[in-house]
Amino acid sequence: MTQASEQALSILRDPSQFQWYVIPLLLVVIYIYHNEVRQKNWSVIFAGLALWGCDWFNEIWNALVFHFTQYAPVWGAPGKTAYLILIGLNIEICMMFSIMGVACSIMLPGDKKMKILGMNNRLFFIIVFTTLSVIVEMILNALGALTWDYSWWSIRNPWLIWVAGYFYFYAVAYWVYDMETIRAKAITVGAILGFDLACLVVFMGILKWI
Repeated sequence: MTQASEQALSILRDPSQFQWYVIPLLLVVIYIYHNEVRQKNWSVIFAGLALWGCDWFNEIWNALVFHFTQYAPVWGAPGKTAYLILIGLNIEICMMFSIMGVACSIMLPGDKKMKILGMNNRLFFIIVFTTLSVIVEMILNALGALTWDYSWWSIRNPWLIWVAGYFYFYAVAYWVYDMETIRAKAITVGAILGFDLACLVVFMGILKWI
């Protein structure tokens, strides 16, 4: 087991790590979603929740990698946090991803067929936001806030991080955003979050694997 993994396990779901800044962060998340609800921007809301659900899925399988290897997760978050939910997910990251989908959707053009630099605007923004996210992740890794212990998930081999770490997050968020009906959006997001919840109940609540 890596030193970073041991450090993360030592604070995993430890309530004594709580810090008061979590409360204003929570209020920011509530305010952002409340503002979109007030404006009836349902597409933005569901896109935000879809991206958040995708991140939960990634965090669950990442924690399972550690369970089965007992060496290291694909990425870890052993640093300072107000609460470490899973070995690679702290409360600050969770709140960030809860609003990331909103932030990346409110700037989408109304015309989903409009082109930017010769490509569909949805694909353009997916590429831009994915690339920016990977750059930020590299910086966090350099600072020691996020740890990587596998050669195939590293700064020298960023393509898997680009595709599996972020590209599909934004692709799913925009796919939900462009669905024709609110019902379709709600069913899709409900399925994503429902699956995540079922995995948490089984792997964390019942089996105690993560």
